[in-house]
Amino acid sequence: MRRFCKWFFILLVIGIAIGSGGFWYTFMSPYGYHPSETAVIDERIPEQDVFVYGTLRYDWLRWIIMGTPIETREATLPGYHRQDLDIQPQPGAEVHGEVLTIDPAALKALDRYERLGIRYTRESVKLADGTTAWAYKRLFD
Repeated sequence: MRRFCKWFFILLVIGIAIGSGGFWYTFMSPYGYHPSETAVIDERIPEQDVFVYGTLRYDWLRWIIMGTPIETREATLPGYHRQDLDIQPQPGAEVHGEVLTIDPAALKALDRYERLGIRYTRESVKLADGTTAWAYKRLFD
């Protein structure tokens, strides 16, 4: 039993180390991702709105990506429907989500998470309340 506990503990520590390394590589390291030339962020604008409709609605995930809790507000994107990990234009449809108001550094972190230019593009959309926000749309090959 003592031997089992020892090996269990060793494997647990190795698993935590590998998981932590994976998070670091994905969200913070200078390796593995190079920002797209289309990743234009106007640093002069102190706060920008981003409409999120998928995994970014989870508080814990936003905290991991941006390193700080971010307040959200509910929002609706008219004229689009959600299809798996993407939003597609469709008259009469709407996508329910949340709006994050973030600074340029947090927007860079979101671009990295969404792999801007590789998996997603960031486009300006008009929400049901008349405001505009960024939204990530899936790129297809």
